[in-house]
Amino acid sequence: MYHLSSCKNATLVSQKLEKQGRATWTDRITFFPLSEAREHWISASSTPEQNLRFVVLKSKRERERDYKAMSFPLSKSPIFSTAFPSKTLRSLPAQFSTPSRRVSLSKMMASSSCASAITSSSARVVTIPYTEIEDRSADLSGKIEEAFGPNGLGILAVSKVPGFATLRQHLLHLSPRLANLPEEVKKELEDPESRYNFGWSHGKEKLESGKPDILKGSFYANPILDSPTTDASLINRYPSYCQANIWPRDALPELETAFKALGKLMMDVGLMLAYHCDEYVSKRMKIFEDGGLEQILLRSRCHKGRLLYYFPMQQSEGTESVSDLSSWCGWHRDHGSLTGLTCGMFMRDGVEVPCPDNAAGLYIKTRTDQIVKATFGGDEIAYQIGETTEVLSRGYLCATPHCVRGPKGEKASSIERSTFALFMQPDWDESLNFPAEMHLHQEIIPPNGRLTFGEYSEMLLDKYYHRKQ
Repeated sequence: MYHLSSCKNATLVSQKLEKQGRATWTDRITFFPLSEAREHWISASSTPEQNLRFVVLKSKRERERDYKAMSFPLSKSPIFSTAFPSKTLRSLPAQFSTPSRRVSLSKMMASSSCASAITSSSARVVTIPYTEIEDRSADLSGKIEEAFGPNGLGILAVSKVPGFATLRQHLLHLSPRLANLPEEVKKELEDPESRYNFGWSHGKEKLESGKPDILKGSFYANPILDSPTTDASLINRYPSYCQANIWPRDALPELETAFKALGKLMMDVGLMLAYHCDEYVSKRMKIFEDGGLEQILLRSRCHKGRLLYYFPMQQSEGTESVSDLSSWCGWHRDHGSLTGLTCGMFMRDGVEVPCPDNAAGLYIKTRTDQIVKATFGGDEIAYQIGETTEVLSRGYLCATPHCVRGPKGEKASSIERSTFALFMQPDWDESLNFPAEMHLHQEIIPPNGRLTFGEYSEMLLDKYYHRKQ
């Protein structure tokens, strides 16, 4: 039995992969369109020395619809026998998959007619138009589950948001100007007390290797509240959330207006999405009054925007590895509730250019340990689920590890990238109850499983920034 991730929208493919009498253990492969399942099981109907056949498990309706199109009779495939109902097979644990013989979708599709449409390394994220997101009567549960459920990529895009494209252009074009301000000016924008979580930050965060991250610079601010609180004790306890914003009002005065405008728009759309997430989760577990994601985010003072600037990389060649994938941002999960993302803007000498490397971009690791490049449009806002939402939803909405790969090759020389992220997160005093069966950062979770979001965040920041004295 082999595990295969979703082959959604695949058309029927059946062909011999090897010709001219060459020895092969994959003589025939069959794919079928899938619209309902997110994970499927496939079974071999013969030994490696024979004509090995595969069929992707489908729903009963789809099997009946495509019965006549199958390359061999339904009754002769053991996976469709009455002894192995599809529901049972679909729920088998991952350890039934043999790592040494796990099916590689990318290899199987390489010589098929589906290769241009479906690969194991790239996926268009689930997308919902703004008109549907703003409609509180719309039932978006199917798309929420597809994107954020246990078998989703943990990311969803909202398209056709009024005014978004213009605000994105305005802010991202300011990113290289900010990064190239004189060093003494940027120094005045730093805030060591918040562990560089307000104002300018460069080389302060740790990479996966433990070394300082000098590949990108960041500017942090709360786009909703300039000063979340004036309580000195709270500012001292939670400096990464309670400090006041720092703006370069003399050196780059337009940054404040552009930053707040885009941040507030992404916040508004994110709240609409949070409502539909609550609707989805409420059908599966009880949500107490004011305990849903939307209400938690509405009452929070902790939201944080991050304008990122990726410095031009040196020309590089070489064999691909995991480190290549995370060359611009290491593997991590967001620890907040919901992260809004703009599509990255590539520039050379301040002029916008197309991405010089199709392999560059956002990569996500699925529940089955496949690495997928997630793509969405420049005029769309993407939202990723954070760990806090996974905890509060008891796993019905799932956070996924992700990283950013920088462009490689001669054409990538002198390329810079700008993007913006909005971290929508609970208030610092919002209580979190970590279930024992969830294994997120167990080393910092107390025996009773209870922490406030502020406590949880400060502990996590110790991992990535200099420990607070």
